[in-house]
Amino acid sequence: MAALEKGITENGTGYGGTTWNILGQVYFPKAVTDSTFAFETNSDPGQFVPVHIHPTQEEFILVQEGTLDLKLDGKWVKAHAGDLVRMPRGIPHGYFNKSDKPCRALFWVSPAAKLEALFKKLDNLTDVAEIVRISAEHEVDFLPPEAND
Repeated sequence: MAALEKGITENGTGYGGTTWNILGQVYFPKAVTDSTFAFETNSDPGQFVPVHIHPTQEEFILVQEGTLDLKLDGKWVKAHAGDLVRMPRGIPHGYFNKSDKPCRALFWVSPAAKLEALFKKLDNLTDVAEIVRISAEHEVDFLPPEAND
């Protein structure tokens, strides 16, 4: 992976002009190095990422607009615009836009590990079983569906 380049990744764009469609949600990579990977998510009402675990990464979410409902280590919590969510490695978590408005958030993980490579492979995939399989190969482990209740 290359060293961090100085500069600005503009609002509404991804680093190097990259955009990913992950199950209908728009993701923009914002910065990538070996030590960290930052990306923006744009979630419409009803969109979510099921409960999963990053065994090798710390993850953070800075909610920029809207509200996210999170299942964080088995408990439901809400994060509003301006809130920072801290998720240590190994902690089960998922995020859900249960509101009637879009939500925009900046996520980052440390270390970067295989997450950028995972998003490249998931772009425009719709087969959930395949997404779960590929994710496991990239150190993201989804829990059974009942974990989302």
